[in-house]
Amino acid sequence: MSTNETTKETTSTSAGDFGDEVVTRAHVRDVGLPGDGGTLALITLDNGFDHTKPNTFGPRSIAELHAAIDSLRVRAEAGEIVAAAVTGKPFVFAVGADLTGVPLITDRGQALAAAQAGHAALAALSDLPVPTFAFVNGAAMGGGVELALAATYRTVSAGVPAIALPEVFLGLVPGWGGCWLLPNLVGVDRALQVIIENPLAQNRMLKGVEAFTLGLADAIFEPADFLERSIEWAAGVLSGAITVDPPEVERDEGAWAAAIAKAKSLADLKTGRQAPAPYRALELLAAARTATRDEGFTAEDEVLAELIMSNELRAGLYAFELVQKRAKRPAGAPDQSLARRVTKVGIVGAGLMASQLALLFSQRLQMPVILTDVDEERVAKGVGYVHAELDKLAAKGRLTADRLNRYKGLVTGSTSKDGFADADFVIEAVFEEMSVKQQVFAELEDIVGVDCVLATNTSSLSITEMAGGLARPERVVGFHFFNPVAVMPLLEVIPGAQTDQATLATAFAVGKELRKTCIRAADRPSFIVNRLLGRFMGEATRILDEGTPIEVVDRAFAGLAPMPPFVLIGLVGPAIALHNGETLVRAFPDRFHSSPTLRRLVAARKPGFYDVSSGRPVLDPEVADLIEKPAEPVVLEVPEVRERVLAVLADEARRMLDEEVAQSPMDLDLAMITGAGFQFWNGGITPLLDRAGVAEKVTGRRFLPPGVATLPG
Repeated sequence: MSTNETTKETTSTSAGDFGDEVVTRAHVRDVGLPGDGGTLALITLDNGFDHTKPNTFGPRSIAELHAAIDSLRVRAEAGEIVAAAVTGKPFVFAVGADLTGVPLITDRGQALAAAQAGHAALAALSDLPVPTFAFVNGAAMGGGVELALAATYRTVSAGVPAIALPEVFLGLVPGWGGCWLLPNLVGVDRALQVIIENPLAQNRMLKGVEAFTLGLADAIFEPADFLERSIEWAAGVLSGAITVDPPEVERDEGAWAAAIAKAKSLADLKTGRQAPAPYRALELLAAARTATRDEGFTAEDEVLAELIMSNELRAGLYAFELVQKRAKRPAGAPDQSLARRVTKVGIVGAGLMASQLALLFSQRLQMPVILTDVDEERVAKGVGYVHAELDKLAAKGRLTADRLNRYKGLVTGSTSKDGFADADFVIEAVFEEMSVKQQVFAELEDIVGVDCVLATNTSSLSITEMAGGLARPERVVGFHFFNPVAVMPLLEVIPGAQTDQATLATAFAVGKELRKTCIRAADRPSFIVNRLLGRFMGEATRILDEGTPIEVVDRAFAGLAPMPPFVLIGLVGPAIALHNGETLVRAFPDRFHSSPTLRRLVAARKPGFYDVSSGRPVLDPEVADLIEKPAEPVVLEVPEVRERVLAVLADEARRMLDEEVAQSPMDLDLAMITGAGFQFWNGGITPLLDRAGVAEKVTGRRFLPPGVATLPG
């Protein structure tokens, strides 16, 4: 039998019907092993699309994979094959379960059936009577990683960009074997890194080399001839020429429990015990030390069924949908046919933000970028920063020598703005002061062409006021990046009162080319993210100034924000936080707070509230002396702090929607996820406010209908 392509179309009703599932086919072909080594049956996973639509496993895909493996069992028992292997289509192995169908699962029985179907298929691979191999040629996540773990041996391509078990990030657990297979392969410490630590660190992914180093694979090969080398390696293993000796897993009860306890402390810090998924995963990982495979899989089935029917997962899937789909079709963006062609970019300023912008523009747009500043020293420092960052990328093998030289040649600097004369898009990144920015634009208007877009990276100031004195205010647009520019996906695009459609369309087109998540915001103080951050950070400083200890305030934000507010102030800089806060106080003095403590911190030139030199935040004793000490302190407990903060967020979010600062609650959530790192399992911010009942209590109504980011009904 040379070829067997199983294309089973029937759907398992017990596992649920995902309707329009894109089926990942399990194509089987025979490969003759070198040296008369026999026949290896190779399953190639392929959903018929290119790498932009990765392989996933819905009910029919799992059924087809299971059927293909069952056919291999018959052949193995007949002596027709000596081994079986699984690999993926170009650039993709498999990225796990098809999450688009989860909203169609309406009861626990369906959820349990989906968990059991996945386990059955993967266990069938493990239980074949011949050695099995997984050749991880491309991106592998979730159930894709678990499929690889189910094999006897694994190889990985050095070019794989992403390997992960991201389930906890979404509100699930690795429920098709990951919580039992991984700790029993690499030990509990490394399993905790992949299953708990990385998802809670904004869903950090492993590259192929990192996965190999952690022990997830037995061999690693370069991408150019990965499949050929993997087959040769498999032949060597089968012949005995290559011996694979995985390290013995440490099963000391005390050491295992200590590792679980350490990870639980991390989960407490990151989630404030507001998300069930990491704790359910920790229970499974703790049990994996002594549980049999069947016991481990059965426990995973039960937990997966429980979490599929949780509001946290539904919020996580809502967030996933925002990032994967809404982000690609920005609400309120003009027809892209109106966008003007951009062939050269100018950047006013050569400080850190301007230099980061130059690095991004040169790499993504691959066109000339010119930086300007007031003196040669600053210009040289800005260009030098870009060149140094490019050198780092080259040293890591991410840029060829030719590309390195080309990118460096694209970025130049000058103390004169005359080089902007033929630029199509000029962005200012100077000091956050209205008069300074107005002066910059007035100077630019006499230099640039009539169709050149003038963009501002302001984080809070009025676009309309900034453009007010210009002869052509219609070409000015807000173009607000988040720091660090290379990491944070969000780009707020803000039209002023006179910004025309061509300018706005060009801004969105450039943002798309920069691979940013573009969200349209109205020209209101601090736009979307900084206004919401300003409200909750203002309330945090108000509570601190009233007398609640700083550690209590910070603890209240666990599971709400990506980091405590007084840690965040150290990251963004106290002066920037104060400026944003005071901008909002001037605009809305009735509800935003100007903190005397924060003003003292800035006056003392302190970099933040905490000393982080030890790797963890410790309150600076000198800063402690600067904190407001009221005559009659009001000391709140953690739940009271959390309740107050959620209440002001609900109030501000509703006001922003009423003012049309954002197009919809979905854009508020997408902005907070991509610009401030708010958690997927909260759905950003509005699903949490709905779920907690705060939205209705404070504003009289929900932000989203039931079932959009929660369970139906």
